[in-house]
Amino acid sequence: MKWIKAPEELKALVERLMQPIDCERKPMFGYPAYFIRKHLFAGLFQDKLFVRLSPAQLAGLKGAIPDLRSLEPMPGRPMKDYTVIPTGLREDAGKMARLLDEAAEWCRSLPPKAAKAKAARKAARKPSAGKKSR
Repeated sequence: MKWIKAPEELKALVERLMQPIDCERKPMFGYPAYFIRKHLFAGLFQDKLFVRLSPAQLAGLKGAIPDLRSLEPMPGRPMKDYTVIPTGLREDAGKMARLLDEAAEWCRSLPPKAAKAKAARKAARKPSAGKKSR
């Protein structure tokens, strides 16, 4: 499956929406992604905006928008905690600001992510600054 580039208008919209939110922007899958306390919070994938919603937020949104779906970067491999935001909703700046504020608050409430074991092992194997490795 060939991936498509995110539309420039969507990138600009997301940049504007994320400005008031204290989050870190990093690329993921070649698209902009936003993290809070090392938890993926929101991002773009192709022409889709996805957000990590709390269970309560998701239930409330599904009541209003029954055809919500999970982000699925690979067919048959949904990322269940991440919801694709429909075009109509993402174009409503007021609703999107509230949705993102609530989702950001949810991500801030999650326990901090621990360092991955692989990174910790790699750091432990590095020679000290004063010694040369062979």
